[in-house]
Amino acid sequence: MAARAILAGVSSSNLPFGRVLTAMVTPFTAVGALDTEKAGLLARHLVENGSDGLVISGTTGESPTLSSDEKVRLFEAVVEAVGDRAMVVAGTGTYDTAGSVALSRRAAQAGCGGVMAVTPYYNKPTQEGLVAHFQAIADATELPVLVYNIPSRTARLIEVSTLARLSAHPNIVATKDAVMDLDFTSLTVETAPDVAVYSGQDSYTLPMMAVGAVGVVSVISHLAGTAVAGMVAAAAGGDYERAAALHHALMPLSVACFLETNPGPVKAALSESWEPVGTLRLPMVAPTEETLRAVLKALSALDGG
Repeated sequence: MAARAILAGVSSSNLPFGRVLTAMVTPFTAVGALDTEKAGLLARHLVENGSDGLVISGTTGESPTLSSDEKVRLFEAVVEAVGDRAMVVAGTGTYDTAGSVALSRRAAQAGCGGVMAVTPYYNKPTQEGLVAHFQAIADATELPVLVYNIPSRTARLIEVSTLARLSAHPNIVATKDAVMDLDFTSLTVETAPDVAVYSGQDSYTLPMMAVGAVGVVSVISHLAGTAVAGMVAAAAGGDYERAAALHHALMPLSVACFLETNPGPVKAALSESWEPVGTLRLPMVAPTEETLRAVLKALSALDGG
């Protein structure tokens, strides 16, 4: 009974950022400059095709290659484009707490509705260091905070007990779980019920929702937003037969978009299937033609050929 109550509460009421957020790519011009006009167009396109919110300047947005001023210009452009229709979440976390705090304050000034803070990467802080880092970001503004847990990129796991401690802060309301471990997700839902769990890996979204996640921060929603939104809505409504059918239909696209390091495949495919959004900034390089063909083939099959 207690477990069912926890899941019911998480799935129905604890939705600080909506159910489907797209981790938006950052458009660049042909010469590699930030393209805020295209960013606004893309934001509107995504919101019109299933996204409740957008995460700006995250991993998919090539945040390590963007200056702080470029990030703020992106925040402002996207807020102007869709801020009255969708949750705009600013990626403000870095491996420098002071820099993350400063950028979070600028995001609030830009009108963003929330911030996403990734685990500090490279310097591998202890769990105590993680608590102090995230609390400092949460103290910096009144915005809700999405804690991004992705140990495959950061070399440091935010442990379940740490997430439970962080949930005591009123501004720390959710976690983007890219741990890719259903046991971990289950323990998070049970141990930190005040933290809304969002899938951070498209192929895991449905299994994670089955154990209490509320939605997804998606990459493939750039290309298949309405199908992703349909799957998430079906799972949230308890229609697991439809949700499973959409999950399996989306799986080839989920796999293809990660044949090479994100965001290379999805950004190239978006340029082919929607409008040009530019290439990648070094050290990222464009995906191979083979990978791009695999993504476009999966997308074509999803669209019915």
